[in-house]
Amino acid sequence: MKNNKEFDIIVWGASGFTGRLVVAYLFQNYGVDSDIKWAIAGRNKQKLKQVRLEVANNSLPIIIADGNNEASLKNMVIRTKVICTTVGPYAIYGSKLVSSCVKNGTDYCDLSGEVPWMRKMIDQHHETAKINKVKIVHACGFDSIPSDMGVYFTQRESKTQTGQLANKIQMRVAGIKGGISGGTYASLTKVMEQAFLDKKVYKVLANPYGLNPKEKFEGDDVRDLKSIIYDEVSKNWIGPFIMAGINTKVVRRSNALSGYIYGKDFRYDEATIFGKGLKGRIKGYLTAIPLLIMTAKPESFFKKLANKILPKPGEGPTKEQREKGFYNLKFYTTLKDGSRALGKVTGDMDPGYGSTSKMLGEAAVCLAKDDLSNISGVLTPSIAMGEFLLKRLENRAGLSFTFIKI
Repeated sequence: MKNNKEFDIIVWGASGFTGRLVVAYLFQNYGVDSDIKWAIAGRNKQKLKQVRLEVANNSLPIIIADGNNEASLKNMVIRTKVICTTVGPYAIYGSKLVSSCVKNGTDYCDLSGEVPWMRKMIDQHHETAKINKVKIVHACGFDSIPSDMGVYFTQRESKTQTGQLANKIQMRVAGIKGGISGGTYASLTKVMEQAFLDKKVYKVLANPYGLNPKEKFEGDDVRDLKSIIYDEVSKNWIGPFIMAGINTKVVRRSNALSGYIYGKDFRYDEATIFGKGLKGRIKGYLTAIPLLIMTAKPESFFKKLANKILPKPGEGPTKEQREKGFYNLKFYTTLKDGSRALGKVTGDMDPGYGSTSKMLGEAAVCLAKDDLSNISGVLTPSIAMGEFLLKRLENRAGLSFTFIKI
């Protein structure tokens, strides 16, 4: 049935900041009607025409649909194998689109890092998506592909090179450079508002297994790091990593969905490296200040300050800033016998936009074109696409994956 669709991919939200980057990436790497057949979609035809004029050409089809109108969404999703959406906050704009994809047999990928909304989509659609053979794949950007695929790769190499899996992986952000966009900040703000207003939402955020299948909520993992401490693993001062709250939960969901291929005793955590000695400790405390401001209580002085300083929806880093960005993630690995190894994931552009747009684009192409397993439901990137996505990330999206025994 999916092979008879008019398009392989429709990019929903193509006129937004990140959507435009995804369109540019797909056009530059795949053209319009050769390797993949695709289209762009949104509510405003004039804005879509402008995007097409600036980053593609007139042969790229435009589809008009209204995200609040279920009939309109259905008319769009039935035309394509995959919907690739950048329209957030997803808690506001995403639910009807996911529902339509599940009902109409269309695979789906997004950039959501909104844990409460993802929990809601799992509860509402996972079983039906399995029955309808639909893959719904959240978190296909910097949160959480490098973490999820980094653990997938590190475990694969651990098994291949040592004959055993890791029972603990501790990811440390060793280097990162990139800006934040208004869309990302708006999504973060929405999550924090929900958490302050609803205790159930807060419990999902606080639970290390908040995205696991309901019957698999327990384990030995602890809450994400909230303070500046000395890390015996990396021999540096470390502190909170703002994406840890989503990344760690995605990795744990991958393990649970796989039938605990990493083991029921597998533990995973994330943090940011700030350096050695007094200088590293001070840097950690100084870096924590903007994180506290961004996640401050709604309507507080600090939150109002952040709202004035940070970008508005539709705004983000410049092309030069994106191209000068990078990230370096280290996966400190403890194997079953107590020996050590190190995995590493690097990206060649700023994580939130330059690299994210490439990762999302390749995830969409992977869902549309690669010979994936029949597993369906509300999935993680590694469970949905595994080895096929890993190769695309390495060959096309500017990521590198390495593994060494220590």
